[in-house]
Amino acid sequence: MVKKRAPSLVDLCVYTAIDNVRYLGDVGETDSHLLDRILPHCTVDQLEHIEKSTEGRDLSPITDKLWKKFYEIKFGVENTKTVVERMREKKVTFKWMKLYEAKMKDAAEKQNIACDRIAQLYKKENDRKQSRQVRLCTKVPPSSSKRSFFGGSGPGCNVSNVKSNLMKKAKIEFLKSNEVRNLAAMKKTAVKTNYRASPIMKPGVLSGKDLGSTSKQTKPVSRRF
Repeated sequence: MVKKRAPSLVDLCVYTAIDNVRYLGDVGETDSHLLDRILPHCTVDQLEHIEKSTEGRDLSPITDKLWKKFYEIKFGVENTKTVVERMREKKVTFKWMKLYEAKMKDAAEKQNIACDRIAQLYKKENDRKQSRQVRLCTKVPPSSSKRSFFGGSGPGCNVSNVKSNLMKKAKIEFLKSNEVRNLAAMKKTAVKTNYRASPIMKPGVLSGKDLGSTSKQTKPVSRRF
């Protein structure tokens, strides 16, 4: 039976650091072989935070292979091989952290351009739809004041309203006719003539109307036998 070896104090420290890797910052003078065991458990953000928090020490000899792995996961194996071949052809070497950041920036710019294009296309299509709606709304509807052949505003007009409108129209035309005007003029002339021909009553003389009223009030004189 194989007995398990008890973990050393260093191993316990490494396990504790891995469990709390999200809280790591400046690793200071931590031995490289310990960082080789701890940092592979970091995410992209955690590893970037540790690199930028550590002052006075270049961690790229330890983290460069980790950033290359992140690059390969994010942008693909073929893209990673292409970058390696170009650096070999140009005989230059870049840190994979810088390559990862540059690629992310380039991808973000392309994404923003694509989003702007989509937004412009959406706006253009929306403006086209709005312009079509405006043209439909600006169509002048038929005026409600226009009358149909039967005198109403539509096929469902009320018959009583039609008769009333016809009577009013006929009455107005009758009152404006020449016959009515001539008849009114004749009546006015006759009134003026009768007024001029009536005699002027002298003072003290009772008119026929006054005589009638007096005869009603005066008692008849009885005869004496």
